[in-house]
Amino acid sequence: MSATTTQAKSYLLPMIIISALFFIFGFVTWLNGILIPYLKIACELSNFEALLVAFAFYIAYTIMALPSAYVLKKTGLKNGMMLGLWIIALGTLIFVPAAYTRTYWVFLFALFVMGTGLAILQTASNPYITIIGPHESAARRISILGVCNKLAGAVAPLILAYFILADGDALMKSMEGLDTVARNIALDELALRVVNPYIAMTIILVLMGIGVRLSPLPEIEKEEDEDLNLNKVETKRSILAFPHLVLGVITLFFYVGAEVIAGDTIIRYGLSLGISMEEAKAFTSYTMVTMVLGYILGIILIPKYLNQRIALMISALLGVLFTLGAVLTSGITSVYFVALFGFANAIVWPAIWPLALHNLGSFISKGSALLIMAISGGALLPLLWGSFSDIYSSQLAYIIMIPCYFVIFYYSVWGYKLRSWRRS
Repeated sequence: MSATTTQAKSYLLPMIIISALFFIFGFVTWLNGILIPYLKIACELSNFEALLVAFAFYIAYTIMALPSAYVLKKTGLKNGMMLGLWIIALGTLIFVPAAYTRTYWVFLFALFVMGTGLAILQTASNPYITIIGPHESAARRISILGVCNKLAGAVAPLILAYFILADGDALMKSMEGLDTVARNIALDELALRVVNPYIAMTIILVLMGIGVRLSPLPEIEKEEDEDLNLNKVETKRSILAFPHLVLGVITLFFYVGAEVIAGDTIIRYGLSLGISMEEAKAFTSYTMVTMVLGYILGIILIPKYLNQRIALMISALLGVLFTLGAVLTSGITSVYFVALFGFANAIVWPAIWPLALHNLGSFISKGSALLIMAISGGALLPLLWGSFSDIYSSQLAYIIMIPCYFVIFYYSVWGYKLRSWRRS
């Protein structure tokens, strides 16, 4: 048996376990795509207010990333993952009182708690999968996990939409002309539709936590890199002394913002064009499907035919092209271009992580926490889209994607290779 085959088998089981976790990540995360239009109706919100769903969920990553690293240091990998799953379960359970009171801030608090649990899971799993095998194929491994994540993301909005917005068009039409009392009764009934799905998710997440704790998942403390110059790493006293990491964090901030805008605004955008809820409720799944196609292409091409840096550059250029298509075309064609953002975005996360974490040595845990904090881009940039959508139009609001892809392009060409803030 060759050394390569032995190494592949050594991380096969961890890959299967982490793949299952990434499916859970995707299922929970991309429910936001249908929650935004649902809560916009149920709680009578503006576009900006509805996008606070994404803000509450993703800002938890920034606030809780460093505490998550501390928690994982104390608990270890398996106990930390179990804790993360149980915290997500607590968040899904909070949806029950939120629904019964139809109180928006309680929904937002529940989403923040779910984001906190995911911050722990992401802080553990992303560097784990990056360093468990060869560095040059890290983007391929993360792409495999991305397929699991986005397949869940394609299915999740459709499942939740079946329970809460199956009759979306008829519901909105039936509320026209209702007096205040009758309208409130109808909205209260709508709010209660999330109770059963979220109770079911709570039970599944608790059982998943127990399953992870009992699994034979090994502990990995830090990167093992044959090319690592330990003397150089040890001379660096701060995590901020690694320019390629800091620029990677900035790039990831803009990328996650672009990814969340692509997945979480597309239903709202379709409705703004006059497309029926019956058709629009599937649009987030379109974005997830194009993303899965991008991941599959990455798995095939990286690293045999394409290195992860070139893949990142191509992704940025495609993102700019699809943005122009979304802004300059009309109707369902424009919606399709928004869905294609998923294809442009697919390889960005898998490519940035190994480039940003490369050669960090003992700083890898802190580097991972900083990258997780960059997920706050998903909290802030969608709010900017929502604000532009209210002020101008939902279509023109997509112009904010262009600077996001420019930042990604810069990192793919220059930013990734900087090892010192001083000029040579």
